[in-house]
Amino acid sequence: MSAIPKCRRKSMANSSARVPVDNLVDLACRDGVDVRPTLVRVLTDLYVQRPNHSAEEETQYVELLLGLIDSVDARTRSAVAEKLRRYSNAPSAILQKLDSLAAAKTGHPENGEDLLELFFSSGPEDRRLILTNLDIVSEPPKRRPVPSDGELMRRLEGAALRRDPAEFSRVLARALNIDRSLAERIAHDRFGEPVLVAAKALGMNIEVLQRILLFLNPTIGQSVRRIFELCRLYGDISSAAAERMLAIWQSGPARSRASHEPIYWDDERRSLRSSDASESSYAGARQDTQLARITVNKR
Repeated sequence: MSAIPKCRRKSMANSSARVPVDNLVDLACRDGVDVRPTLVRVLTDLYVQRPNHSAEEETQYVELLLGLIDSVDARTRSAVAEKLRRYSNAPSAILQKLDSLAAAKTGHPENGEDLLELFFSSGPEDRRLILTNLDIVSEPPKRRPVPSDGELMRRLEGAALRRDPAEFSRVLARALNIDRSLAERIAHDRFGEPVLVAAKALGMNIEVLQRILLFLNPTIGQSVRRIFELCRLYGDISSAAAERMLAIWQSGPARSRASHEPIYWDDERRSLRSSDASESSYAGARQDTQLARITVNKR
């Protein structure tokens, strides 16, 4: 690992946080010890603690971050970007650098399928980075009408409350005009971000989304913390970013015949078969959701 230049070490020595920062710099200069992510986080934490900085202090921070940010992981970059976007006097050079790195991550792949696979193969931190920057780094898609009526939401929510991912996938595939296998992949995803994209594209109410997250996938529903993180991310995703990801989903492999059927095809018969189960579980589901919401709000 390359050492931080001595001139930068000297400039940091003049900081009011001399001891902790200099200790990290000393560690960073030793072979085999990579504390660059920690150093980037600490420097940013110290920077945002003060509402204003002198020109010299800002220059020092910008030079240090620009020298380190390329070599840290996506999780660290995402954390730094989130803090700086909440800071009114964030240096534009750092934000531009973070955006350019996000663009390189989401990239301009040869085709949409590349980005689709990148998204599904990534962990939560990388997915957050992709979704919160997708409206910046890609061309806006041509908007398409999305059926966002209450009946559609009721059918999606009902399938989730019955813990029926197959039915949820069937309705979702037709609503979004995507391949059925992709809709199943969305429903079964163990992290949950694809459901957020679908919900945002459909204009789904946050309370409906919470109930879907609680019941559709047990891996997600059993973690109040995960639901809290997903609901917070839902507010951070722009509608434009969701539309761009949806356009990528729609440009994937040839869609199955089911996606060309009317959205409510055969739904009357299906509703008759499942209405009893849906009604019996709905009241209990709302009670469970209220308890989960109280727990989330206390965090």
